[in-house]
Amino acid sequence: MKVIPIYVEAGITGFESPAAEYKELGLSLEQLLVAHPNATFIGLAKGQSMQGVGIFDGDILLVDRAESVKDGDVIVANFNGCFVCKILDKKGHRLLSASENFPAVNVIAEDTFQLEGVVSRSIRLHRPAAELVACMH
Repeated sequence: MKVIPIYVEAGITGFESPAAEYKELGLSLEQLLVAHPNATFIGLAKGQSMQGVGIFDGDILLVDRAESVKDGDVIVANFNGCFVCKILDKKGHRLLSASENFPAVNVIAEDTFQLEGVVSRSIRLHRPAAELVACMH
């Protein structure tokens, strides 16, 4: 057990920060989360169709354009003029939701489809970030 000496002055007590004994790691969140900074953009998830893979309404999505796209990846695409976040079924030419409440969408030749990138990370916000939401609208 570690004992922290506490000195009391004028009736005020204080405790040393539990993190005081740890050294600064020297890493930023960008270094930890973003593999390709020049090819990564941030999106804001909307809706419930991707909850099965842990992406919830209001989550921040880190979308990497430099990642190779594989079958089963969570991707962001421009599909018929709308940005969507879906699971890519390359073999079946479909966009899949991660919820049984939303049907698969077949991508046909007449559709406009532009892959924007692979979702490499999602970040859950436990408090709304008004600044982020304002700049996304």
